[in-house]
Amino acid sequence: MNSPLPLSSVTAADLLRQWIGLDPNSIGEASIRRSVRIRMLSLGIDSLDAFVHLCESDRTERDKLVEEVVVAESWFFRDQQIFEFIRKRACSHPAVPGSPPIRILSAPCAAGEEPYSVAMTLLDAGISPDGFQIDAVDISRVALGKAAVGRYSANAFRGADASFRGRWFRTDGSFSILEDSVRSCVNFAWGNILSESFVSEAIASGRAPYDIILCRNLLIYLTQPARIVVEQSLDRLLKPDGMIVLGAAEPPILKGNWIAAGPGASFNLHRGSSSQGPAWPPVSVPRRDWARHQIAPAPPKPERKPESRKPAPPPALPGPVRPALTVAEPPPSGGVTLAAVLEEANALANARRFADAIALCETHQRIIGPSAELFFLAGMVHQSSGNVDYAEDCFQKALYIDPTHDEALLSLSLLAAQRGNSTLAAQYRDSAARIAERGRSER
Repeated sequence: MNSPLPLSSVTAADLLRQWIGLDPNSIGEASIRRSVRIRMLSLGIDSLDAFVHLCESDRTERDKLVEEVVVAESWFFRDQQIFEFIRKRACSHPAVPGSPPIRILSAPCAAGEEPYSVAMTLLDAGISPDGFQIDAVDISRVALGKAAVGRYSANAFRGADASFRGRWFRTDGSFSILEDSVRSCVNFAWGNILSESFVSEAIASGRAPYDIILCRNLLIYLTQPARIVVEQSLDRLLKPDGMIVLGAAEPPILKGNWIAAGPGASFNLHRGSSSQGPAWPPVSVPRRDWARHQIAPAPPKPERKPESRKPAPPPALPGPVRPALTVAEPPPSGGVTLAAVLEEANALANARRFADAIALCETHQRIIGPSAELFFLAGMVHQSSGNVDYAEDCFQKALYIDPTHDEALLSLSLLAAQRGNSTLAAQYRDSAARIAERGRSER
């Protein structure tokens, strides 16, 4: 059993594609082989064919293989602006006697960091637990078990602002235990959003339709047919005026007519009218030589940061341009914070004032110093406006500053795949997977 598997793991990959819609290329064949080997060693099975047959006939073993493959990686308040947007949306919900609670779905929910962050956000906003309903589902029973316990290591508190930790957690050695008042606000259940039964049961039970659905960083791991199924599921589970929240690289994946739900976050979407057109225009990608394109190394000191190539500036886009954003010398910062700049740039992008959003990011790179988040946001804006080469440059700069920026890696992987460079796309995906694996090992 120490030698390489005698047969290709394509059959196992096909089963994963069928069960959970996994695109094997999104995590790499080596990852699938490793997961298959772990399960075969655990069972004492030497035959790959016998193992695959067992998975087909035994749901428990199938679930264990899925557990080895899925990436249940998250942390509390990942992208703070999203939760601020949810807070504002919830506070605008009618709070009259007899009105239904605001309904929220987190799918996938990993070990509960995201839905618990939503619950803490709403409780901090003064909303009674009776005023909202949070459902959280995942295909990982292990992750759901961790969520039920509510016991987290320091790795789950990566954000800059951890003040919520003192309000809602108690300390148990090196771990933090979530208060029962928060845990009781979230309903956890095993579920697969690709499953017709999951969608139909949610609707029949009255849990759906939802006002808000968080479905972040799932689409990037799925096959194209599975992405279509998920989008259809989201459409059926969402209220007519509801909002979906996606991962940073995912809005261009959607095929339907979705538009930005409002200022404050670029990846909160709702349905658009037929006259509005798609929110994320299709990208025209020229063929080019990627032979010398490599993942950016760890950054040296800022003063030694090399200049990237300078592609032609993006074409003029509709919308007024504020002269203050394009002056040669940046104005004094006046105590401006990165969070404030990101919020304003997001608002400009949501208003489709792409040129202004990009200019704002570039101006504040000079005022507050190089920022991976500003480069990443500028990259997403360039990508949404069709300037793919410039978007790639921004994603690379984000990685230059923060080599662990997994969303920048995944965005570059998508761009490489669109260009037909599967080898480079796999390199980016593998790098993102290694970062996620390091995060899990630190827990």
